[in-house]
Amino acid sequence: MKKIFFATVLLLVSIVSFAQQPADKIIGNWESIDGEVKLRFQIFKQEGKYLGKLLWASNMFEADGKTAKKDFNNPNKTLKTRSRQGIVNITNLKYDDDEYKGGKLYNPSDGDTYSLNAKLKSENELHFRGYLGISLLGKNNEI
Repeated sequence: MKKIFFATVLLLVSIVSFAQQPADKIIGNWESIDGEVKLRFQIFKQEGKYLGKLLWASNMFEADGKTAKKDFNNPNKTLKTRSRQGIVNITNLKYDDDEYKGGKLYNPSDGDTYSLNAKLKSENELHFRGYLGISLLGKNNEI
């Protein structure tokens, strides 16, 4: 009986270990720990790529502290009246060789879209590098 119990437990642990692929460890809620603007967003997977939804930003609200600012800097005129809160502003990140590459980051503060790479340093530490042109001229952000 003990052998059957032990084998069952071992099987369950193996299944749980393989259930979440290493790439999927990025999935969840993240909060920035450096930078002028504090951010909170949710990373999720869709069609084999990783995306991010902006949940909160320290510069997201009007002076009343309650009303979310509109996406008035968006180059797409039809999106200028949408709320900044809840937009999917990280797209197309693909997991490759222990890194997330080829992504795009839309910044509603300036209306620009940046190239984006990321690396999970530990289960609680994620590094982003956003850049225009070449990565060497980019900016890091730790969350």
